[in-house]
Amino acid sequence: MSNIEAIVDALENKISKVLHKQSVLKQTNLKLSQELEQSQNTIQNQELAIAAWQEKYETLKMANTILGSDNDKRETKLKINALIREIDHCIGQLSE
Repeated sequence: MSNIEAIVDALENKISKVLHKQSVLKQTNLKLSQELEQSQNTIQNQELAIAAWQEKYETLKMANTILGSDNDKRETKLKINALIREIDHCIGQLSE
């Protein structure tokens, strides 16, 4: 009988260790999920900031060209023409 008791005790110990390991892994998984969510939020915020800075850069570049800078003059003219075409298109849609 003592042999069976030893086997049962060994099984109980192994089950206890497995359950403890499972608990630790669940906690680790939860922590990693939270870190992933925070990282994704940080990335999203940084992407929004990058987009805002790119827009500011383009606006500044256009303003410099309009003020008389020779750099990117052709690009600014093309941009202005595209804006004029877009405005004409909007006016056309409003008049319909």
